[in-house]
Amino acid sequence: MRTYVRITPDIEKANRAIPDGTFERLLQHTMEMLKPETAFFFADGGKRTANLVFDLKDQSDIPMIAEPWFIEMSATVEFFPCMNVDDVKLGLTKAMADMRVPAGV
Repeated sequence: MRTYVRITPDIEKANRAIPDGTFERLLQHTMEMLKPETAFFFADGGKRTANLVFDLKDQSDIPMIAEPWFIEMSATVEFFPCMNVDDVKLGLTKAMADMRVPAGV
């Protein structure tokens, strides 16, 4: 399932992890594991934030993705199912077809 994940590390932990290379290694590991179709990095609310869209193969993979960030960076990690424009078009087609089902069926 196409999934958007927003990762926001704790500022102090990230400040310590950047000079010693921990932050870069964790980010590289995450990028290699997820192989995101897109990745953006910016300050959100004044905090470093990684925004990745990737294919979540199974919900049981969520701890494997999030736990290193929780443990190493005391990060906030949020997952959201998401769609591209083709997914929205297909979903709307399905919704319209479903709405045509007679009442009481």
